[in-house]
Amino acid sequence: MSIPTGIPNCPRGLEYLTTIDQLLVKQKVELLEAFTGFETNNKFIIKNALGQKVYFAAEDNDCCTRNCCGPSRPFDMRVFDNFQQEVIHMHRPLACSSCLFPCCLQSIEVSAPPGNVIGTIEQEWSICSPSFRILNHVGDTVMRIEGPFCTYSICGDVEFNVVSLTGEKIGKISKQWSGLAREIFTDADFFGINFPLDLDVRMKAVLLGATFLIDAMFFEKSANQESDRPGML
Repeated sequence: MSIPTGIPNCPRGLEYLTTIDQLLVKQKVELLEAFTGFETNNKFIIKNALGQKVYFAAEDNDCCTRNCCGPSRPFDMRVFDNFQQEVIHMHRPLACSSCLFPCCLQSIEVSAPPGNVIGTIEQEWSICSPSFRILNHVGDTVMRIEGPFCTYSICGDVEFNVVSLTGEKIGKISKQWSGLAREIFTDADFFGINFPLDLDVRMKAVLLGATFLIDAMFFEKSANQESDRPGML
């Protein structure tokens, strides 16, 4: 995908997001992880609805943290454009997603360009269904994400709805069914992100960060073993 030009007040690298209302996120299959269960850094190809490559994302983490902390591990996610320039940086600190620990819930901070915070995703305390609030660069809540009671994918998509502060659905993050073999033997997932075309590009980038957080919390397997369960316990 070529870079749109002549866009004022747009962080460098986010010009790609001004003309699209959908992103497709495909996690690359890591053969070492698939055959041995040894955790490797996750990598993702991010495309538009036409299948054109928009970004490439790579997890930045050390071997000990990945294999000791599993899906709960802290990480930095670096997002690169087609010229291999880092345009978005995401940081997930170490925390717990269980409702038994309401003071230490999940979050991820998004910067674009790296070092300039444009938004944060914070998990909200919940027993039954996952929910998140999306904050802008000054800390104001601008949107929310509401997930399903059961996030286990059984031959179908799992949808997390993006809603306005008044409860109106304005988009969604979908974990798409990727086939029986891929679902059973790997944690390499497919995601679709839908949002309004006129949404602020910063919030589009933050929704991409929300996708990586949701993937880590609900669809990342430890040693290729499924650990998901209904609710947030």
